[in-house]
Amino acid sequence: MNITLSKNDEIVMKLLHYFITIEGYSPVVLHGAKDEIWLEKSDADYKIVRIVSNYIHNNEQLDFDMFRTKQILKKIKRKMFSLKMEALSIFVNLGDSVDISEKEYDNIKCADVKEIKDLSKYSFIINEFPNILEVENSNEEGLALFIKLTDDINKKNFEETKKAEDVFSKKTPIMTYIFMAICFVMFILCALASGDFINDLDPNILYNYGALVNFKEMGNNYIELYRLVTSIFLHGGLLHLICNMYSLYIIGPQLESFFGKVKYTIIFIGSGIIGNLLSMAFLQDTYVSVGASGAIFGLLGALLYFGYHYRVYLSGVIRSQIIPLIILNLIIGFIATSINNLAHIGGLIGGVLVSMAVGVKYKSNKSDIINGIIMTLIFVGFLIYMIFFR
Repeated sequence: MNITLSKNDEIVMKLLHYFITIEGYSPVVLHGAKDEIWLEKSDADYKIVRIVSNYIHNNEQLDFDMFRTKQILKKIKRKMFSLKMEALSIFVNLGDSVDISEKEYDNIKCADVKEIKDLSKYSFIINEFPNILEVENSNEEGLALFIKLTDDINKKNFEETKKAEDVFSKKTPIMTYIFMAICFVMFILCALASGDFINDLDPNILYNYGALVNFKEMGNNYIELYRLVTSIFLHGGLLHLICNMYSLYIIGPQLESFFGKVKYTIIFIGSGIIGNLLSMAFLQDTYVSVGASGAIFGLLGALLYFGYHYRVYLSGVIRSQIIPLIILNLIIGFIATSINNLAHIGGLIGGVLVSMAVGVKYKSNKSDIINGIIMTLIFVGFLIYMIFFR
């Protein structure tokens, strides 16, 4: 069988091969898109690369194409939680009367490519993709070229699919069960000490078992800072315990599966500590604070960060469920005087920062992790200053 690729098809195939297998872009599924292929990569300068083979015969048609492209980009920006998005449109079938050299389309850069070597005319492409011209070096033609390019793309897609299966495959949430068991055991011990399993527990009992209090209430004793951790596993009453454990049971197994046991543990404990630090920094009155809700808000923050990197799978859930859940709980926290909403806010911030510091599997690079560590240390350092040195 003899397959002959048109010149335009050959350029499209070579560009697809480069952006998917070399640069790590992924296809974007768009309903109704014809003779154009959209690719996305969240951590690239050009988050969207668009390869257009549709014949555009005049400037008016080009303007309409760009108008439609901007409308689609708005939807993608919402899906990708991005305020600004640079896009690259590569046209392989522009009419001779079409001139893109003087066109300005906001954050969309355009290139007219009738041969691969035409890419060299555009410094904004060469600067970002310095080895893109090497796609011209392929010696295969026709069927051989088609098979090579499709095989390489399929291999790349298969690798990405295996990575996604590894991340999203269901795993036994051992650490979640351990955290829940500790909370239940500590509640039983506190309830036995107070002689009451139904009503709210005596704050003095909770204090004796490691509840968080203002640093002055600790007698300015640094040894007492163990309460930053122990208070996470204490609860003020049966209803408080049940609500938090139900939330942890729903959210915890997913995050533990996504991040792995070690990273999940760091996120849970780290978020709880940061939430407690924020409480100590800004709660001036005498208080006794207990509960895993700060750490649970940290898991929600971690889910937001994870969902940003895997938004192809989770963007709908993040927008329709997770964000409304966070907002609703924060509003309840501001209304109810008995809820330590600072711990919730601190936990949420801590969850995002610590997640950056530990990294998302297959997505975070070394610079992302270093930035996460630096930002976490800066935020914690600020809270320590507010507590101990102001």
